[in-house]
Amino acid sequence: MTAVTDHDNSSNGNGSSNGGGGAKSDGEVPGRDGDGRWDDGLIARRAAAKAREAGEAAPRTPADDDVEPQVEAYVPSGGPLPPRLDALRELVGLSRARLDRDTLAEAGRVLDEAAARQRLSSRHTVIAVAGATGSGKSTLFNALAGAPISDTGLRRPTTSQPIACSWTDGAAGLLDRLAVPGRLRRRPHPGPAALDEALQGLVLVDLPDHDSAATEHRDQVDRVLALVDAVIWVVDPEKYADAALHERYLRPLAGHAEVTFVVLNQTDRLPGEAADLVLDDLRRLLDEDGIALGEHGEPGATVMSLSALTGDGVPELREMVGRFVQDRTAATRRLWADVDAAAARLRPVYVAEGRPGLGERARDEFTDRLAEAVGAAAAGQAAEREWRRNAGRACGTPWLRLWRWYENRGLPGSLDRMGQALTPPEEEPTARQRVEQAVRIVADDAADGLPGPWAQAVREAAFNGAKGLPEALDELAVKAGAPGASKRGGRTEAGQGTIAGTSPGTSAGISAEISAGTSPGAPLGGRPAKPPRPKWWPAAVLAQVSMTLLQIFGGLWLVGQIIGVLEPGLVTPALIMLAGVVGGPLVEWSCAAAIRGPARRYGQDAERRLRDAAAGCGRARVLDPVAAELVRYREVRERYVTVTEFSTTGR
Repeated sequence: MTAVTDHDNSSNGNGSSNGGGGAKSDGEVPGRDGDGRWDDGLIARRAAAKAREAGEAAPRTPADDDVEPQVEAYVPSGGPLPPRLDALRELVGLSRARLDRDTLAEAGRVLDEAAARQRLSSRHTVIAVAGATGSGKSTLFNALAGAPISDTGLRRPTTSQPIACSWTDGAAGLLDRLAVPGRLRRRPHPGPAALDEALQGLVLVDLPDHDSAATEHRDQVDRVLALVDAVIWVVDPEKYADAALHERYLRPLAGHAEVTFVVLNQTDRLPGEAADLVLDDLRRLLDEDGIALGEHGEPGATVMSLSALTGDGVPELREMVGRFVQDRTAATRRLWADVDAAAARLRPVYVAEGRPGLGERARDEFTDRLAEAVGAAAAGQAAEREWRRNAGRACGTPWLRLWRWYENRGLPGSLDRMGQALTPPEEEPTARQRVEQAVRIVADDAADGLPGPWAQAVREAAFNGAKGLPEALDELAVKAGAPGASKRGGRTEAGQGTIAGTSPGTSAGISAEISAGTSPGAPLGGRPAKPPRPKWWPAAVLAQVSMTLLQIFGGLWLVGQIIGVLEPGLVTPALIMLAGVVGGPLVEWSCAAAIRGPARRYGQDAERRLRDAAAGCGRARVLDPVAAELVRYREVRERYVTVTEFSTTGR
């Protein structure tokens, strides 16, 4: 189908095979004698072209070009385009799960258009002629083609659909991409324009008016401008400062300056030096739009004045377009600028203010808050008290142990039973609130300085991991703080007693578990373990038993003397009894002093175990997902740096 279309178009133009001896007479225009006209770099360009022509061989015919293999033209002078496209493709792929479709739409369009353009002919350059109503763009289109291809007239708008003129065969795929109907595809009529060697490979497209009252005309202009390799903007002395042109087209396409021509038409209507004044004002407006001007050999937009009606300046424009076409880098330059524009639009979602991340200080503070929420310090203190209590039971006087047994019977007012009372209803919500606060703070620290979408992703990762964190901390509290206990129905059973209403994740719950006979830090399973006893405890127990026996022996001796069974003598039995009475508390006091260090270390070890367990749970559920999101952000940031590394816009 493509071959048939090309054949039809070539027969319609009656000039598909041109001779190879056509001189570039239209491009040889005198006027390089410093006559005071504005300087747009034409002198330097003509001198360079003259030097190239001196070293060139005989011109080739269009037929020769048709049989040559296509030349790969996608090698930009500013840097490699394929790596940028690959990086942009990877960037879009990595970002789909974090950014919405609208944000990535422009980058996706650029990738699609780049792939489509690179599959088509690299020997052709597609240039659109765009302008406002009455600017004379169709007249200029016909002047460049050397024949009245596009209709001109007083009726507005005159051009209703894109009209294409191709100087060589093989452009059917490009025109299909532009959706130019076959009946509107032309070839230049035989003549100097058709034989111009420099224009071989040119595909010129005349667009409808961009300010047309017909909405479908403006839509066609927007569609085609996104697909062509370059644009010739035609302005007239009356509308060159039109806000619709500058705000809707020129300013947004400021990064495409190297593939932009701005032509001030109808200079024949301006008297004297008015054309130069208008041209200078046009340059000022373009500079305000951010468009780099290609002056004095610098890359940028080409700005010039001409009269398509009289032909003044048209040969110069044809010469510049010819060099532009023969350079065969227009498609690459256009794609390069498209990538720059897409990267600039994506900058707010990839570039952070500062150095985002999760430092050691934030991690330590998060661990401290989890340890506070799980009651690690309270568990350590409870373990220390349990050690002391066991020591008191083992080394205390029998009378004190008897009193404690009496208290543990559950009589009203018992201090131990009060310690196992129901936890206030607000205790568990308070612990849960502490966990939520810790997660919120660490998420804010990690997201600080990140672009909006990635900051939101970090917070979502933290909050999703924190959904089961309080329950997981409860389980860890049971394992690390109360081994041998099991959680059933929201209550913790330790040994044979049930501590109703307490949460293992709270300090009150852990304290109650320890009071019930559990020991933090002991192996899991089996019966509840008690704190280990020092080796000197049997000796202390033996000493306490000895003191008790002395009390009993002295007491019986005194009783025997009182009832007359034994001979009177109060001094000796009284001393023996007194030694037992004084020695018992003394042994108990000595043991209490000796166990302070071990009890403190035991409590610290219990606190450390529960703290480490809470830290590990928080790291697995919150910190690791947050770190994974930060790593993903660094990956996409590296891809974005690759995309913008060779940017010619500096953005």
